[in-house]
Amino acid sequence: MSSEQGKRPTPDSPRGVSPGVVSHRLLSHRVPDLGALELLLAVARHGSLGAAAREVGITQPAASSRIRSMERQLGVALLDRSPRGSRLTDAGALVTDWARRIVEAAEAFDAGAQALRGRRDSRLRVAASMTIAEYLLPGWLIALRAERPDTAVSLQAGNSAAVAERLLAGEADVGFVEGLAVPDGLDGVVVSHDRLAVVAAPSHPWARRRRPLDPAELAATPLVLRERGSGTRQVLDAALAAHGGLAQPLLELASTTAVKAAAVSGAGPAVLSELAITEELASRRLVAIPVEGVLLRRDLRAVWPTGPRPTGPARDLLSLTRG
Repeated sequence: MSSEQGKRPTPDSPRGVSPGVVSHRLLSHRVPDLGALELLLAVARHGSLGAAAREVGITQPAASSRIRSMERQLGVALLDRSPRGSRLTDAGALVTDWARRIVEAAEAFDAGAQALRGRRDSRLRVAASMTIAEYLLPGWLIALRAERPDTAVSLQAGNSAAVAERLLAGEADVGFVEGLAVPDGLDGVVVSHDRLAVVAAPSHPWARRRRPLDPAELAATPLVLRERGSGTRQVLDAALAAHGGLAQPLLELASTTAVKAAAVSGAGPAVLSELAITEELASRRLVAIPVEGVLLRRDLRAVWPTGPRPTGPARDLLSLTRG
């Protein structure tokens, strides 16, 4: 027989539906539900339909109706009813023995599912772009620790492209990015906003200029920049695309801290998040250079793989970011 012939539906199967699927559908109609089986076990323990009904939390008429429905479904009488109580028939005793195995298996299934939920809720893997990881997440994670002291949190920091890769690979439960839009394959929500600032050391000529920079001059000047794939670089590339695009970077560095250190040392002007330069501006180690005619603003987003919103500790962390 060919493999195609072997896959044909049986005469009793709907066309295009495998026998296994049909078998499972029929089984669901022939086997009583778990609640009915638990009720039957309670009747066996108490010898009374009323006592069994009280144990499972339903009325006696409802319990009687459920037992009769199960008898019709199975095609056998399960109980002998009398004023003195309810006694299992021989068939009822056999069905009760089978029911006990099913209920025990269901209890084991439930215990396993609870263990899986407990394992999920005992850890949280976060991936975040550099600015968020360095300047916002510490506060959020401290607040999460107060709510979930038993949750172990791991944080992976990288640029926005790396965050998306980790989420799509299943290596993180929730991520935070700084780019212009939600990366492909992810869903997200805006949790905060940020502005980028052009900064330079006090010794740089821009620190003494009296008029703002225009976009063309900024675009034409070699800058100390984050690498491609970072949220900062994405926003800057888009903002200056209409003004000739960015000049070849003076330096291209992989972290906000490294860019900031290079600017403070006088290597050249840089573009950094306002979140990252508060102390340096206050101490005059860096000077903010006004720019006109270009919007250097971005949304900060929480992201996760396309589908339902995160649950467990990831959900709690999201609620804290928007508090």
